Amino acid sequence: KMFISSNHTINKFVLLGLAESPDVQLLLFGVFLLIYVFTLLGNVGMITLVGTDPHLHNTPMYFFLQHLSFTDACYSTVIMPNMLVSFISRNKDISFAGCVAQLYSFVFFGIVECYLLAIMAYDRYTAVCSPLRYVVTLPKTVCVWLVSASYLLGFLYAAIYTGCTFGGPFCNSNIIDHFFCDIGPLLKLSCSDRFLREKVIFAFVSLNGISTSGIILISYLYILSAVLRMRSVQSRSKAFNTCASHLMVVSLFYGTGFFMYLQPSTSHNGLDKVAAVFYTLVTPLLNPIIYSLRNREVKEAFMRHMK
Repeated sequence: KMFISSNHTINKFVLLGLAESPDVQLLLFGVFLLIYVFTLLGNVGMITLVGTDPHLHNTPMYFFLQHLSFTDACYSTVIMPNMLVSFISRNKDISFAGCVAQLYSFVFFGIVECYLLAIMAYDRYTAVCSPLRYVVTLPKTVCVWLVSASYLLGFLYAAIYTGCTFGGPFCNSNIIDHFFCDIGPLLKLSCSDRFLREKVIFAFVSLNGISTSGIILISYLYILSAVLRMRSVQSRSKAFNTCASHLMVVSLFYGTGFFMYLQPSTSHNGLDKVAAVFYTLVTPLLNPIIYSLRNREVKEAFMRHMK
């Protein structure tokens, strides 16, 4: 291992990745290449389908879904290409600037996804609880404003998280026990007092997590109340199908995300990499599949384009 004295500047990091064995790395390359290809196909396909189908394009839900797919494609691209190259080349190095850029981009798209999922929960609440006022409540200008606010918050919070992570010297080691530049593994390498920086990051992660999950929870409590008041079984089934896809996506993303970031750095263990693989690489693959398989309008639009 390469240790850095406090008198020297780190110009690169070494990402240990997911496996040491060359045979296992080759197998992982094949698996993750397939995941990445299908992630891009699914998400770019969803963006194209929504963009070219007039019915989907003019519906708020699918406008938000289009941006969710764009975010997922970018989210995966921030990590996956560098990871695939390391499997083949056996070169696990990443430059200091590259590491900063990767962390910033990863946090940016992660935060945007959080807010988009919260907006989509409010969208589902409006569709189920006020179906006659749905288009009036969420006109195109409001949808654009909400999405723009998500990107702006992602930009600001990513700057805060990245600034706190790289705000002190790295003089213990340049070896990151992870497959990408993430906050926790990087903070472990800091030789200065990281207590305050960890507290600031934890506070903002909590703020983001609680505010967005709170919007989602409140929206679904109202939805549940409205569904229970419905007399028709068919209406209940339709309302459930309207929300099921979004609930599955939220559960996948927030479940693993909270596991990773709402625990102290001393509590992190070997399961972190598994959780990180799930929410950074598997979730972007599953999102378009979930929305395609469980959504009648998406399937109908797809069939129309296949004719």
